Amino acid sequence: MISKNPTLQKKLLLAVKKSQGTLSKVAKMIEEDCYCGDIAQQINASIGLLRGVNEELMKNHLLCCGRSDLSDKNSKKWEKFVEEFARIWQINKK
Repeated sequence: MISKNPTLQKKLLLAVKKSQGTLSKVAKMIEEDCYCGDIAQQINASIGLLRGVNEELMKNHLLCCGRSDLSDKNSKKWEKFVEEFARIWQINKK
């Protein structure tokens, strides 16, 4: 749970809000027919922010939920966590 780490929660929320602002700027740039390279640069900035959020979430998930599930004696819990982790972070692409 992110709420157990208020510093991380604030950091992630700030990055998401920055990404929202960047995407709003992208929409305006498209409406105003701005230079394609400039639009692409803003899109990449937003993608970078969201990728960073996702990486921090993954680390937190491993340290919080993963630690708990993987230390459980029930092997079904381990398997469920690993499957969930692979699905969410697309480790196991088909």
